Amino acid sequence: MEPVERFVDVGLKLQVREWNRGGGERPFLLIHGLSSNARTWDGVATVLAKNGHPVTAVNQRGHGQSDKPDDGYDFATVTADLHRLIDALGWEKPVLAGQSWGGNVVLEFGARYPGVASHLVFVDGGFLKLYRMGAWEHVAKMLRPPLLTGTPRTEMKTRMVTFQPEWSEAGVEATLHNFETLPDGTIRPWLSLERHMKILRALYDQQPEALYPQIQEPVLICPADDGSDWAQRKHDEVAIANAAIQNARVHWFRQTAHDIHVHKPAQLAQAMLDFIG
Repeated sequence: MEPVERFVDVGLKLQVREWNRGGGERPFLLIHGLSSNARTWDGVATVLAKNGHPVTAVNQRGHGQSDKPDDGYDFATVTADLHRLIDALGWEKPVLAGQSWGGNVVLEFGARYPGVASHLVFVDGGFLKLYRMGAWEHVAKMLRPPLLTGTPRTEMKTRMVTFQPEWSEAGVEATLHNFETLPDGTIRPWLSLERHMKILRALYDQQPEALYPQIQEPVLICPADDGSDWAQRKHDEVAIANAAIQNARVHWFRQTAHDIHVHKPAQLAQAMLDFIG
């Protein structure tokens, strides 16, 4: 099932990919992570659509070919973008799923707009607390993205395949759409460094533990455990979220990369389908 791409005006133009627009089951809105893109949800979306669900994956502001204003990368604004997008799509009670930063966006959305969604899904996100890593100056330096502009696309693809040998060819290609491919065959991130750092700062300032008790919708937390030290610390953060959210369920993905939706899309889609019943 091939998606349709278009732009939706929500006060700025957001690029979306849509599957099964006429489907009769509950709709899904899929939200990517920081400096990622809507295509990384293709594998998940295909499974959901085949099960009768309308699906929209969105490139958030600053990402992909969506509009790129200089400001508005705080949680209040990006969640307002999504609320207006849901209205523009004519949806009632969609499922919202977000990966990494997108998970924290979904968390914030649930706190700011109770009752709009039917279910929330945090895909290795929603429990991220950057402030626990130290002072902002330290975190900003540690998480500042590498300068990839000018890297040949073929070289970047080789890096991805080497780093994630279990990913499908389609998953690698989808992830390469995090970048614009220039006429000379090199790449540059769609999200500028300045805007990237604004999002990081907003994430650093967010206090997830203050938001958990405000969530009314059922929440599925899907953390990845790749065996790293961070994965071990993640267990504590997931336990805190699970205890503080009034209706939460946890589904661990063992031996899985942070990008669960790219690494194991069919398994993630099935977990989401099982969750909403």
